[in-house]
Formats: sequence, C-alpha cells, structure tokens
Amino acid sequence: MRTALITGATSGIGKATAKLLAAQNYRLILCGRRKEALEELTTELSNYTEVFSLNFDVRSNAEVSDAFKTLPKEWQEIDVLINNAGNAHGLEPMSEGNVEDWDTMIDGNVKGLLYVSKEVMPQMKRRNSGHIVNISSVAALQTYANGVVYCASKKAVDVISEGMRLELTEFNIKVSNVQPGAVETEFSNIRFKGDEERAAKVYDGYEALKAEDIADLIAYIINAPKHVSIANVSIFPTAQAEPRTIYRRT
Repeated sequence: MRTALITGATSGIGKATAKLLAAQNYRLILCGRRKEALEELTTELSNYTEVFSLNFDVRSNAEVSDAFKTLPKEWQEIDVLINNAGNAHGLEPMSEGNVEDWDTMIDGNVKGLLYVSKEVMPQMKRRNSGHIVNISSVAALQTYANGVVYCASKKAVDVISEGMRLELTEFNIKVSNVQPGAVETEFSNIRFKGDEERAAKVYDGYEALKAEDIADLIAYIINAPKHVSIANVSIFPTAQAEPRTIYRRT
C-alpha cells in the first residue's frame, strides 16, 4: 500500500483527491491549517483507509518542520507528495495591490511548496523512489492584468517543477506539474475575500471544471506505469480556450 501526502487537503482539489485516493487504497497523510476541517476529513476517510493528519500552515517553515517531526516511523516513507496548498488574493493592478496579499500568495504558492518538498525529498532520494505532483495553474502560461503576482507565483511552480525533475530523475523520482484552468472551488471566494456575489460571476455562463476532475487527473498521473512520467499537463473546461478567454453562453 502506497502512502500519499496531500497539502491543502481540507477543501477543493485537495479534498477531492484525498477521497479518491482513499477509495484507491492509498494510505493518506492529510495536511491543512484548518484544524476542525482536518479532523472531520480524517475521521471520514479513516473508514476506508489508514489516515494520519498534520495540522500546519505551509507558509511557516517552522510549523512545517515541527509538524514533520511528529510523523511516526511507520509514516515517514512517503511515496507520493501532492503539493496542492495555495491561494489567490485580490484582483487589482500592481500599483494598487495589497502587499499583504502579495506576501500571502508568494509564501503559500512558492515558499510553502519548497518547505514541504524539502521535508519529503530526502527520504525519496534515499529509497530511489517517489512521485511529486505540483499543482500550478494555466495562469503560469499567460499573465493576465490585475493578477500579476498570482501568475508569477504559479510560473515559479512551473520552474520549480522543472528544477525538481532535473535534480531528481537520477533517483527514479517522478515530478509532474498540473496546470488547471477554471475550477469551481473556494478559489474565487478567497480571492474576493468572501464577496460571494462577485465570486459566483466567475463561473456564470459556462461549466467550469470540478475539483473531482483534477483529482481524476492526479490519480491517472500517479497510477501510470512505472516507466511513464507525465511531466506537464494543462487541463481546461471545454469553454475555456486559453487562460484569459472563456466563452460564456448566457
């Protein structure tokens, strides 16, 4: 039975992936900063597989380091790391941007991914085995106005994924970079800081991807044959032609 660690596991893509992998008989290490939601998901999925949870904020290297020190010996060999935790905050021109929003995105989307990966990679290298899946965005492919810092943070994920692949392939470790297009999750609610009306308009007039669609893709990637490494995948809803262009029917 393989062990998968998922960051940002309490909602959206992370939660959907956790549920799917539990059904596929993976042991799960679920990570999240919302303790109550993490405990609820851990209890739910423990009915189907072995589950261990780690409560920390990826933006804090100290929290990440302390959390990993609590992993029992039998949970320290991680076969699959899914770096899913991330965020978008605000949608303004750089000249009017909120510096705290910038820090939140860079600390979560970039530094958090690095902090967690650094904890997991050494044991993968020692065992000459492992798979890292990084969740980027199609925003890395095409910068859009008013979202420059978010786009830059996701471009960094692409670059980090490429660098991981260069450094880890000799150790038989696969690295996959997933770039979702428009996915209907809590993403827009967070970006617009709880403005549900504004967030809902993001998905008006077309059928966006669901978190389960990305979970299906992640499962396909990590269950591919041993000799197959899926490096980069972009996934759009049918109505989306490129990061900035969505055809709305109503």
